[in-house]
Amino acid sequence: MFAFLYSLIEKIYSGSLTNLITYVFSFLVILISCALIFWILRYISVRIMKRITNRFGRNWLHILYNNRFFHRLAWIAVPFMLNLFASIDSLPGYNTLLEKFSHVFSVIVFLLLASSAISSADDIYRGYEISKIRPIKGILQVVQTFIYIVGGVTVIAIFIGQNPVVLLGGIGALTAVITLVFKDAILGFVAGIQLTANDMIRIGDWIEMPKYAADGTVIDLSLTTVKVQNFDKSVTSVPAYALISDSFINWRGMEKAGARRIKRALYIDVSGIRLCDDQMIEKFSKIELIQSYIQNKTREIDEYNQKNNTDLSVPVNGRHLTNLGVFRIYIVEYLKQRNGIHKQMPIIVRQLESKGEGIPLEIYAYTDTTKWAEYEVIQADIFDHLYSVISEFGLSLYQLPSGNDLMKAFRKGQ
Repeated sequence: MFAFLYSLIEKIYSGSLTNLITYVFSFLVILISCALIFWILRYISVRIMKRITNRFGRNWLHILYNNRFFHRLAWIAVPFMLNLFASIDSLPGYNTLLEKFSHVFSVIVFLLLASSAISSADDIYRGYEISKIRPIKGILQVVQTFIYIVGGVTVIAIFIGQNPVVLLGGIGALTAVITLVFKDAILGFVAGIQLTANDMIRIGDWIEMPKYAADGTVIDLSLTTVKVQNFDKSVTSVPAYALISDSFINWRGMEKAGARRIKRALYIDVSGIRLCDDQMIEKFSKIELIQSYIQNKTREIDEYNQKNNTDLSVPVNGRHLTNLGVFRIYIVEYLKQRNGIHKQMPIIVRQLESKGEGIPLEIYAYTDTTKWAEYEVIQADIFDHLYSVISEFGLSLYQLPSGNDLMKAFRKGQ
């Protein structure tokens, strides 16, 4: 080709620049030929694959198409054409360089195709339910990084004319530097293996990690980061290794059980707690939820006091019901019959240690839904009811005294 072009140019122009002009034209012919073959092949392959993917719907070919695998496949024409021109002595004295460019381009095309194939493999895998339990994105990113490193070393080896294996062996001497540069990637890879092997986290899990202001759903697991979409729709990126080194809450177990816990206390004012007299017992016996309890308990207490000849003229003698105890039983019975409470889960109402802010009466139960909005409605309805009926038991909630209350108490003391 060079000789043919040289003869044509020499007929038009014969001078000292004929050789240079021939080289320029030869280079342009090679460039235009490669570009032309590339665009033709790309046009044909892309159009054919687009028709195939549109006909068969979303499958692995569609995913490969979306990741531009077939677009990049057309680049194979470029190293093929460069090899062809090198074999026909297109650039005398530069054919070796042309062959090197052909080899380098082959490596680059391989890297591009490998990148598309790896991304497609992850997308295809995400279509299966197991991908939420055993995500492989981190592993694929390690493979991709390794391929890029090998490809980069191969390109350098081609240009300097050295064996790539020799250069790869020399990388061992740079292990310390590589470890420092890729510290996050290495830690993330190790953390990813631990998270996956121990099934600590999955895509779609609700996790809570206050240290990183993360409280929401896991939407992505990569080599170095875990992306969490918070409930305010913001996205927090948490380092993968932080999930191993620090603590976090995973609410998957709650969602899997189909129940969410209510654990909240009512703080009862101590001044309202007292033994039940006959008038209070008569009033409580009219409350339907605790009628049977009051009847059975009063019978049991009367039998005990009679058996032990208890002097009931002094209230502290013998056994008695208390309004706080009756209220506690009422809460239990109310929760048992209420809709929205999981009846197969524990229902407990217990007293906690008082710390100077009334008697904590903790309600421990589970809703039969894990949906946040429904859970909050059920919990609010329960406490709305308890706040409104607590006075019927002669009790009141503890409230911190205000300035006016303290002033009234002071004046009363004077």
